[in-house]
Amino acid sequence: MRWLLTLAALIWAGALWAQDDPAAPPDPHLMRAADEVALAYVITGDAEVDAASEAGLRGLSHVLTARTTVEPGTPIGIDPERDDLSLLTFLYWPVTEAQAPPSPQAYVRLNHFLRSGGMILFDTRDGDIAGLGGPDGGAALQGLAAPLDIPPLAPIPADHVITRSFYLLRDFPGRYQGREVWAEAPPADAQAAEGVPFRNLNDGVSPVIIGGNAWAEAWAMDENGLPMFSIGSGFEGERQREMAYRFGVNLIMYVLTGNYKSDQVHVPALLERLRQEEVVQ
Repeated sequence: MRWLLTLAALIWAGALWAQDDPAAPPDPHLMRAADEVALAYVITGDAEVDAASEAGLRGLSHVLTARTTVEPGTPIGIDPERDDLSLLTFLYWPVTEAQAPPSPQAYVRLNHFLRSGGMILFDTRDGDIAGLGGPDGGAALQGLAAPLDIPPLAPIPADHVITRSFYLLRDFPGRYQGREVWAEAPPADAQAAEGVPFRNLNDGVSPVIIGGNAWAEAWAMDENGLPMFSIGSGFEGERQREMAYRFGVNLIMYVLTGNYKSDQVHVPALLERLRQEEVVQ
């Protein structure tokens, strides 16, 4: 499984680089990110937020390495104004009030990234104060996301593949919890196949996930592998951190494998057909 994930990531990255600009030499640190399936975050210019993003992806990479066949390299910070995004698969984008919107050229890169199968996790980090009701996260997120080619969104339903891409989940907590998390809306006519408890909601990976649960702070580890931010108190707080790690694992496995888990529901039927064909032959 490990070599399949690595090979898929390398083929995906190489194809995107070729589409972007065949004549331009790739950035070495982005090539490393593609080769090592490194997780990336958008640099906001706020030193504390950027440090939390790096530590959060470092912690999530550690958990992925310990628990799955995915072994990400060192996380990298991305500046959409100058960095080629075509070698990346995943971007964590913490939203801050002071962020300046990217330039039109940067939005061209970002939209190409989304159209080519990349995902952005927008984190408004305001789950402790914001109310429910929509994936707006305030004017800052609206201003940043308005020029992006984002499909209609809806709260992630209980039968979405991200709820079972590795762990079985009912919620997606970070440092905060209780907020709805949003992804591409399922087709209006999506239905479960007979005998299947969930629908095949989308043909691919949602290009964006939006929430406000401050995931990087929940994932963040220092150089010694110790948590950097408090979550609640006692057992309940540590349980919430564990569930935040599990959401991160599910998220990255979803990004890398897409609807692999949804497709598995058809395996018994396919095996039965193969057996029938062998009998006929």
